Amino acid sequence: MLKGRFFGNTPLIQVAVASNQGVQMPFVVLDTGFTSDLKVTQKIATELGLEVIGVTRVGIANGQTIEAPVALASSAMEGVVKDVEVIISEGLPAAGIGFFSKFGYKAIFDCKNKDVTLERV
Repeated sequence: MLKGRFFGNTPLIQVAVASNQGVQMPFVVLDTGFTSDLKVTQKIATELGLEVIGVTRVGIANGQTIEAPVALASSAMEGVVKDVEVIISEGLPAAGIGFFSKFGYKAIFDCKNKDVTLERV
């Protein structure tokens, strides 16, 4: 089980993103409207040396569909490592439904206490 917190009304959790050039642990928004795995900024992608493999269209929380560069990376949660698709775009880093499905988690949002819990199912 993993725990996160709300910042204002935004649920955040920390995830590991890795490449052959290093590992970063950004706090990411749990974005239930984001259809891909992860989204990171150009700065994080550059620091990790992520190599763009193409451009993809992704749905984001406000209902828009955008085109953005995509790379591959590894991510780890509770000792499980998976390959993930990483969208490179400005704004807050985000983890989408694809990410949590890939790792087999369900998210529990406690808006009253400003907590978020991820449980492996």
